[in-house]
Amino acid sequence: MLPLWKRVGERPDVAGLYRSVAAEVLLCVGVLTRWIGGKNEIAEANEAARDFITEAITYFESIGDLKKVAEARTELAYCYWKAGSLDEARIMFTEALERLTTEGNTRANALFGLSVVEWSASRYREALNILTDNAPLFKKIPNRTLKGVYHMQLAMVLRKLVMSEEKNTQLRKVFNEYLEADRQFKLAHNTPLRAHAKNNIGNALSDLSRFNEAQSYLDHARRLTVSIRDKVKTAQVDESRAQLFIKQRKFAEAESAARQAARTFEKSGHQLFLAEAMTTQGIALARNGKVKQAQFTFQKAIEIAHQAGALNQAGIAALTMIEELDDLSPELLSGAYEQAGQWLAECQSQDLLLRFKAAGKKLALKLRDETRGEVETDILFDKPQNLKRDLLLVEREMIRKALTKANGSLTRAAKLLGMSYQALAYLIETHHQELLKERTPIRRRARKIQSEK
Repeated sequence: MLPLWKRVGERPDVAGLYRSVAAEVLLCVGVLTRWIGGKNEIAEANEAARDFITEAITYFESIGDLKKVAEARTELAYCYWKAGSLDEARIMFTEALERLTTEGNTRANALFGLSVVEWSASRYREALNILTDNAPLFKKIPNRTLKGVYHMQLAMVLRKLVMSEEKNTQLRKVFNEYLEADRQFKLAHNTPLRAHAKNNIGNALSDLSRFNEAQSYLDHARRLTVSIRDKVKTAQVDESRAQLFIKQRKFAEAESAARQAARTFEKSGHQLFLAEAMTTQGIALARNGKVKQAQFTFQKAIEIAHQAGALNQAGIAALTMIEELDDLSPELLSGAYEQAGQWLAECQSQDLLLRFKAAGKKLALKLRDETRGEVETDILFDKPQNLKRDLLLVEREMIRKALTKANGSLTRAAKLLGMSYQALAYLIETHHQELLKERTPIRRRARKIQSEK
């Protein structure tokens, strides 16, 4: 690109160029900025790439080149996907495909991108339909790299749709698709994608509990990514290694690998990958007994995914927090469950649906324990009301929450409830004796013994 463009972060010099040439330069610089920035942990690069590609689209539109507009929209959609803005990416890929009616590499690239977005949104059946409906196109094109990404993406989708009763058979099919992807990448001499394929093969072997083989593939993948100095792909392998370490109960190693991956994703601006890595890190922390750190990490993952617009990943993080932490407050537990239900409403994974069902059971048991078993199943049916009893239940719950917030201090709890220390102590001793163990022990003053004169 010299002398028009020198380095990432700088605007290319398009002064004096024909509009068609300026548009091509801006599009090329945008794609290179996204790729180099992602590879080298330059978080601002993705936004700069979006600006260059958007400007290129304006030039293409001004000269009426609708095919190039569609091609540029495809590249812009990848920028939005990288930032976690799945809805925007889906719209742009769809609009591009409406204009890319001719079969070829450009249409194949847009179809692949759209399937990646649907996979990232946990809409696995939509992703599968895109790939299977367009299988003839991917089979026909001579581009080995695009053939490879087709087989790899198909394997990734099929892995998410594995049914527990046919797990081994279906995972073998996934494994074979990954192997074919690796073969195509080898023929294309594409080292970065070969590393990606080997990383995914390691994940599939891990699902089959073939941990030693999985470790071998992941180690090979990491050597490849390090050799080409691709920090983001190295981080992806590290996140896979963290998941494998968790299955092997090596929680300290898992936490270290996930933390390292998350740091890279944060620097490079990969918000979706960052939320995934922090969810994995939260699991490792929780299972290593670091409960407070785990809760903070899960909640951070939820926040990052939510802000990026990747609501399904936010739902997965919330669901995982429910599964991994037993001491969540009833309010946080029920809030996480409700949000996960909303964010995963369109989820098409049997595994996630089973996990959500188990989380609901955990929530129900927690709430039952919090009410000390007094709320029974017959509460679902109409029965005569007892106002005095119900008021006592409400009163007891308010006192219990105040004592929890005050860490058992009766003085502080009384202030929270807007009443005197003596009144609160009287209520507990006369009406709610089961709460005596919630308060700090009473310290009685020692009586002074007067000495005999």
